[in-house]
Amino acid sequence: MPTGPEHYVEAERLTDQADTWMNADTGWKAGLTIAERLAYRMADLATAQVHATLAGAAAAAINDHSHAEGGMPIEDFDAWVKVAGVWQRKPKGGDD
Repeated sequence: MPTGPEHYVEAERLTDQADTWMNADTGWKAGLTIAERLAYRMADLATAQVHATLAGAAAAAINDHSHAEGGMPIEDFDAWVKVAGVWQRKPKGGDD
């Protein structure tokens, strides 16, 4: 499962890739019809949108950790960090 930042990077990659479909004059892409190129472009953009949405949700959730100020409960924050973050919360009572 990708992290929030990994979703963001994939959304950017797919958006850049989508731009290449209509300007492919060489290689295997040049043999595609305009309709086929457009279909690939739209598929890349739709997938990029999903990744961007997941990245945004992860960023919003992980940023909302201050329960004292109306943020989410720490258990929910920890669950978001576990599935969408790139770092892990240190255990309470640790020696570090």
